[in-house]
Amino acid sequence: MLGIGTIAKKVFGTPNDRKVKATRPIVEKINALEPEFEALSDDGLIEKTAELVERVAGGESLDKILPEAFANCREAAKRALGLRAFDVQLMGGIFLHQGNIAEMKTGEGKTLVATFPAYLNALTKRGVHVVTVNDYLAKRDSEWMSKVYNALGMTCGVVYPQQPEGEKKEAYACDITYATNNELGFDYLRDNMKSELSDMNQRDHYFAIVDEVDSILIDEARTPLIISGPSQDRSELYMTIDKVIPELTEEHYNIDEKSRNVTYTEEGNEFLEQRLHAAGILPEEHTLYDPESTTIVHHVNQGLRAHKLFTKDKDYIVRNGEIVLIDEFTGRMMSGRRLSDGLHQAIEAKEGCKIQPENVTLASVTFQNYFRLYDKLSGMTGTASTEAEEFAEIYKLGVVEVPTNLPIARKDEHDAVYRTAKEKFEAIVEEIKAAHEAGQPVLVGTTSIEKSEFLSQLLTSAKIPHNVLNARQHEQEAQIVADAGKLGAVTIATNMAGRGTDIKLGGNFEFQVMEAIAASPDRDPEEIRQELETSHAAAEEAVKKAGGLFVLATERHESRRIDNQLRGRSGRQGDPGRSAFFLSLEDDLMRIFGSERLDNMLKKLGMKEGEAIVHPWVNKSLERAQAKVEGRNFDIRKQLLKFDDVMNDQRKAIFGQRREIMEAEDLHEIVQDMRHQVVDDLVDEYIPPKTYSDQWDTEGLYAAALEKLGVNEKVIAWGEEEGVDSEVFKERLAAASDELMASKAAQFGPENMRSIEKQILLQTIDGKWREHLLTLEHLRSVVGFRGYAQRDPLNEYKTESFELFHGMLDSLRTEVTQKLSQIRPLSEEEREQMMKDIMAQQQSLQKAAESATAKQPEPVGAGDTAAAPTETPAAPAGAEPVAQLEGFDENDPSTWGNPGRNALCPCGSGKKFKHCHGAL
Repeated sequence: MLGIGTIAKKVFGTPNDRKVKATRPIVEKINALEPEFEALSDDGLIEKTAELVERVAGGESLDKILPEAFANCREAAKRALGLRAFDVQLMGGIFLHQGNIAEMKTGEGKTLVATFPAYLNALTKRGVHVVTVNDYLAKRDSEWMSKVYNALGMTCGVVYPQQPEGEKKEAYACDITYATNNELGFDYLRDNMKSELSDMNQRDHYFAIVDEVDSILIDEARTPLIISGPSQDRSELYMTIDKVIPELTEEHYNIDEKSRNVTYTEEGNEFLEQRLHAAGILPEEHTLYDPESTTIVHHVNQGLRAHKLFTKDKDYIVRNGEIVLIDEFTGRMMSGRRLSDGLHQAIEAKEGCKIQPENVTLASVTFQNYFRLYDKLSGMTGTASTEAEEFAEIYKLGVVEVPTNLPIARKDEHDAVYRTAKEKFEAIVEEIKAAHEAGQPVLVGTTSIEKSEFLSQLLTSAKIPHNVLNARQHEQEAQIVADAGKLGAVTIATNMAGRGTDIKLGGNFEFQVMEAIAASPDRDPEEIRQELETSHAAAEEAVKKAGGLFVLATERHESRRIDNQLRGRSGRQGDPGRSAFFLSLEDDLMRIFGSERLDNMLKKLGMKEGEAIVHPWVNKSLERAQAKVEGRNFDIRKQLLKFDDVMNDQRKAIFGQRREIMEAEDLHEIVQDMRHQVVDDLVDEYIPPKTYSDQWDTEGLYAAALEKLGVNEKVIAWGEEEGVDSEVFKERLAAASDELMASKAAQFGPENMRSIEKQILLQTIDGKWREHLLTLEHLRSVVGFRGYAQRDPLNEYKTESFELFHGMLDSLRTEVTQKLSQIRPLSEEEREQMMKDIMAQQQSLQKAAESATAKQPEPVGAGDTAAAPTETPAAPAGAEPVAQLEGFDENDPSTWGNPGRNALCPCGSGKKFKHCHGAL
């Protein structure tokens, strides 16, 4: 009997059906315009763009011009690429423009879909960002789709790591910019560490289309982006601790695989104390429970995690003497990325690699808070519906399933569960052998490098030819994937998420053409293409007869999305296909989530060796286990976000303040207000309001005024005058400090004084913000213990971080005032020494740029790295080299002309003005 919900769906349709139905009239309008746009010349398409830009500028809404814009874009794509977008692709484009996630199956042409909303929203001239999961896809997609944008009269750029600054600025100035999520996040942080508006690259956060949106906004969102610089070297500590860990036995620690955590037992703590006392790391008078031992306990914990939770060839590989992390979701190597909090160093010690120093945070942001900066956000993926709740709650994004262009013809078989891994792998080899002999291409999905290589050995022993795609074969990735659909091909791969290259039956035709042209450069490319077309069509037909691509998974992943991505590689564009999952009770997911009861039941049933249990109930129970893990991971991300939201408000305030300072021509009033506030605070501290003169500390006030304000006034004598109160002290000190700063302005010249104020303000804000970030990190690491006292750690964190932020702002005012009161022109010797210091600082920043790290609060996934900023620090006052220009007098700013901040300095040094005399 049908349930009420099922009957209602049959009558009214699902909410998704209704959303799809609502776009049909718009698609019909676009189709009706097709003949009109086909009649336009190539220049006519560009003129149409100019007309639409004018209409948008005149106040016409994007929704109103959508049919014309989409029709224009479809025609441009048809001419530039030979691809005419299907109706379902137009639907996907409409959903993206509306700020949704379009769930489209593999092979449905998501790359082309993105051009429609990107073009429509770029008509506002505010810039559109198309976000990809890796640099290869960003470059490939921008090169491919730029043909469409150019045909429409739009500019298209790509942003990538280590890109020259000028080129990066041009890319961000384009109408449509392709970039990876990491590079966008890091550029946002770098921009907010710069001291000139003209040096900033990103111009606006208007509209972003995120490809593989689940991978970027879910999987990678557990890790904040961090730009960091090196701190002190502790190599000896890591190596000493690493020698102790292997001596531990199982009674010394507990491992919780579900939460990926390790803890020491009472026996373990006692054993460690003895060994650390003997090694001289822990002083004899201290125990591991003392507050002074916090750092040692932290590193000992990281050492245990490195040994027990991180496995070589699964979580990382050793390459050229370095630890290179593996992305658990895609199986890719993540060169340059490092785990933080000493965990990466602990793994380096474990593997005997050179230990790189730890890092301190210079700037950080989570992907959640970065992408929430955009006025409008949208995304595309083949698998999002399982995470719809998270997308709605965190990003306010709806998920819409877009129908496929052709019905799916793939057969999805029930999971086959074996008792042992040995039986499972024997069955897998037999299954692959049968498919290979029938000519059916097989894509075998594994969860780690180790397992992919183990299976490769089994296939080699069985004399089955095959390719292996894991992090070690990273460079040949596109070629291996392109060949995976050939007749009888067998490809073993780690997780296939976001690979970006379609597996086409009979092999990838374009790859084959490129190979043939490269092999015979003297022959006519068109002739080669025609020859290959015939043979490729025959190969494609043969593969279809053999049953299409067979996706065979050797294990269930903890996330249903990763399994669905792998399964979705087969049956693209209505092709035939087949998918099956082979599991054993020894698999990680089955073992962690209670396979013992199932094992006992199977033994009682008398299940023979080599037999598998295949039943829909098994699928259901596995889905429940996966949903549990997904829920836990969602909680981790939500918790990370709650803490980062606290910092995000402060980050916005600081970054906003920096921007206002950079935009301001004259900061005299801001600096004066800061100075007067410092005066008020000093007087209130030493001469509290409504107190008698015998309670005043005039000597203390005199010393503080001299140190903080640079004024040498007769403060002690003022205290002996009749009728003087705290307000009089404030007025006199404020007037004296104003007079001092006026004399300095006259000494340096008004324009130079404004520049000095701007540089000192920005440098002090940056220094204080870095210190504040470090304090918040330490607070975050200890605030969890407040839970034992029945206090909510998050509320405690909010309260204390707010107080710390206000304390930071107070100290900022004092430091800026003190620095400005102490500036003076430098002597010739001081100038020369300062220029040497600047050069040395630039070199150290350059080195930091090549080896900066990223944060990994959780042992799942891995952090990201970015180059540290390479801005030249603003020079203190008087940093002029010897003048070489005729008529130039280094002591007379009126002879300098009026150069721009980024123009060459008139002294002839060859440096920019802001890095030379402009640093005044």
